[in-house]
Amino acid sequence: MVKIFVSFLILVPAVMLPAGPIVGGLGDLKKLQAQVQRVVLEKTETTVSLVSPTIGASGSGVIISSDGLILTAAHVIERSKEMTVIFPDGRQERARVLGANFTRDAAMAKLIGPGPWPFAEVGESKSLEVGDFVVAMGHPKGYDPTRRPPVRFGRVMKKGNLDFVTTDCTLIGGDSGGPLFDLNGRVVGIHSHIAPDRRVNNHAGLSGFKRSWDNMVAGKLWGVLGGDRRDPNRPVLGLNLRKTDLGLVVDEVPRSGPAFSAGFLTGDLVISINGETTSEVQKLSEIFVDLLPGEEVEVNFSRGDSKLTKTVKLARLGDIHLNERR
Repeated sequence: MVKIFVSFLILVPAVMLPAGPIVGGLGDLKKLQAQVQRVVLEKTETTVSLVSPTIGASGSGVIISSDGLILTAAHVIERSKEMTVIFPDGRQERARVLGANFTRDAAMAKLIGPGPWPFAEVGESKSLEVGDFVVAMGHPKGYDPTRRPPVRFGRVMKKGNLDFVTTDCTLIGGDSGGPLFDLNGRVVGIHSHIAPDRRVNNHAGLSGFKRSWDNMVAGKLWGVLGGDRRDPNRPVLGLNLRKTDLGLVVDEVPRSGPAFSAGFLTGDLVISINGETTSEVQKLSEIFVDLLPGEEVEVNFSRGDSKLTKTVKLARLGDIHLNERR
């Protein structure tokens, strides 16, 4: 059995992290150490190195099902159709790239062999709190036969838009796409953007991953790394909205858009889309980031004293001409 040693140096009698756990003494430290050791022992085999045969670049990933489904970062797979998967013991397998949401920096691949494969359970990033302890694993600078996947221990520093999570786990190139675990050994994030100082890094949260799950499994590729509201392939309703004290009001309805065909009028107040309230423009981005042109959404809105609902098929931004007023 491989023994994993994790040690902690405490410089003050007690450490209390904002909205996080309290470490109040040696007993708490020993419990924390045991939790980290358990995560490492049980999840190391699920943390793999991914190499693109087309561009030669490498990143990391994590297996999350016995039939070989792999989660990684979209910028790791780029436009590759197949990846070489290297396990911690050096064994190599092939995986077929499925889909990716580049705006979320989320991607999936599937091991080609029959399995069963070692896998980690997925959790929810939305349940994380600032100050929570987490464990980061990956293959920095690519697979190295002289060592196991290095373990980085840290805490949640911030939770951002689109379910991204920021931690102080030290990461470097090659870690991208690797897993962020909670202390129960569940995958709660995928390493995304590594800061220049390597000390504060962003992870694509699993709660956001799950919103794009079905489209990625279906093999669809969409979005732009970092997000781009000018992306011509971005799905839109075909409405120009403005923020008011009441919420988001329709300011323009281009004739070439689906909202025009559905009968929307200037002055309509959008209340919710697919059951999610839309009083802020940022909320619209969070809803549409997981959708593609051609998908239908249910829009609840008010017109005067009337409450109305319409089903609208999303269009490509590039097909809408905003100077066409109704």
